[in-house]
Amino acid sequence: MERYFDDFKVGDRFRSSGLHTFALGWRMFLHEGLFSACSLGSPGVDELRWTAPVKPGDTIYTEAEVLEARPSSSKPDRGTLRMGYRIVNQAGEAVLTMTILHILKRRAGI
Repeated sequence: MERYFDDFKVGDRFRSSGLHTFALGWRMFLHEGLFSACSLGSPGVDELRWTAPVKPGDTIYTEAEVLEARPSSSKPDRGTLRMGYRIVNQAGEAVLTMTILHILKRRAGI
């Protein structure tokens, strides 16, 4: 049986778990409300990578970049947007990167 924290000593500092970092970074992006009126869902997260630890006292923020925008060929009222995200610490170092494909409503004539 594997034993966790056998090498932990009282007073040691924990690092943030990767899923906690993902949840905080994604929540910060969603809080901006960019997709609140047009999101139709997402098939999921691709290329999720934890590239550095998040340590106690770190400050993180989320950067987003549009990688590809494509109208649906079968449903003219929607399209897909592939976006790259980076969660970055106070030193400018990426601690998490991911790509997400979003399904979004489109405005008429665009």
